[in-house]
Amino acid sequence: MSSNAAMAEAASLVGDPARASMLNALMDGRALTATELAGVAGITAQTASGHLAKLSAAGLLAVERQGRHRYHRLATPAVARMLEAIMLVAGSLPPPAQPRRIGPADAAMRNARTCYDHLAGRLGVAIAEAMAARGQVELAPDGGAVTAAGVAFLEGFGIASQAEGSRRAFCRPCLDWSERRHHLAGGLGAALCTRCFELGWVKRVPQSRTVLVTRAGEAGLRQAFGIEFGG
Repeated sequence: MSSNAAMAEAASLVGDPARASMLNALMDGRALTATELAGVAGITAQTASGHLAKLSAAGLLAVERQGRHRYHRLATPAVARMLEAIMLVAGSLPPPAQPRRIGPADAAMRNARTCYDHLAGRLGVAIAEAMAARGQVELAPDGGAVTAAGVAFLEGFGIASQAEGSRRAFCRPCLDWSERRHHLAGGLGAALCTRCFELGWVKRVPQSRTVLVTRAGEAGLRQAFGIEFGG
């Protein structure tokens, strides 16, 4: 298949509102059943199964079997990056003649959310900028690196083992669709996200990519990164 045809196929698959809803629900890195994804999209389980089969056949989703259940997840981080890029472009388009009212859920998602396996929104950007300001990471549009100071910080933060190896591949900036600034992706972003969950600094909002900063998180973020971030 030519690159143009492949791009058109991927765009058509993501362009369906129900499929877009299901893909967005998987952006937090979890694996969900067809029934769960049907509920997210507001469609029947039978219709969801048809959509999921198309997404899997195209390589956008991976399927895992566990007992009687089949779980669907995004096939690769590249799929998540594609979806985040589409959100970035969509967020920059002119608003409709009658703008949709932005409710509390949308504000919370812009505040803090997961982007596949890393933190995004104001929280993700704040962490990235704090680490850059302290000289712990060096970020550029085309890549990033963890410095010696960053390695020392990560060791104290409990994720030093994940800083070993190729630091260029480990640290990657990702342009945040709502903040229009960079948050941290790649292995570093995933490690920081996992550690924040382990410490109880953030907690998930059910059936959403939104995360909330806890009281412990407010204190921890202040101490570790020097940022004020109310939940």
